Amino acid sequence: MSLHLINHLLAGYGYLVVFAFVALESVGLPLPGETALIAAGVYAGTTHHLNVGVVALVAAVAAVLGDNVGYLLGRHGGARLVARFGRRVGLTPARLKVGRYLFARHGGKVVFFGRFVTVLRTFAAFFAGLNGMRRGRFVVANAVGGVLWAGLCAFGAYALGSAATQVGTFLLVGGIAVTASALVTMAVAVKHSMRRLEERAEAAFPGPAPAQSPVTVRTEPVR
Repeated sequence: MSLHLINHLLAGYGYLVVFAFVALESVGLPLPGETALIAAGVYAGTTHHLNVGVVALVAAVAAVLGDNVGYLLGRHGGARLVARFGRRVGLTPARLKVGRYLFARHGGKVVFFGRFVTVLRTFAAFFAGLNGMRRGRFVVANAVGGVLWAGLCAFGAYALGSAATQVGTFLLVGGIAVTASALVTMAVAVKHSMRRLEERAEAAFPGPAPAQSPVTVRTEPVR
């Protein structure tokens, strides 16, 4: 989905777009929730048609609610959903093993930091439920991560948009270019790390990936 289309939707539907994209991504659908949030922050800073505080609040609520739905889907019926729809949304056997491996070792850290990582942001809550993470621990880690992520993205993007209105379009274009470069670099790093994690997950859990099997494993630290 293009950034131009997201901006068009923001102009027409405002906060509803932020809520829908962030919530659905958090449930487990591969949608650009973070992109929509950043675009809304920039839009609020450049046009002032949206209130950045409300944008951050809406995104935080959407993230927390969406993650809780994803957790419940994973906890109740996750194995059936993976078997039927897993490959359609990118849940390959290798990624299922990575999720099992990470939750066996780190649990709440995955939920919190996963909110800031592209692939994990989509599936962390579902993995938490699928791998039997305690509900109370999940709720705390998820709420803290969701609120912090929403605030940083919304107000950071708003600052960029506000600066552009004062200094000019050149700053906005330059800022977007720098942000895009950073996201590409992060995506490459995540892809590289994912390959390493897949290797470690395979070593920890050799053989076919079960749809659901909460197991505690102790191996060398993830680096």
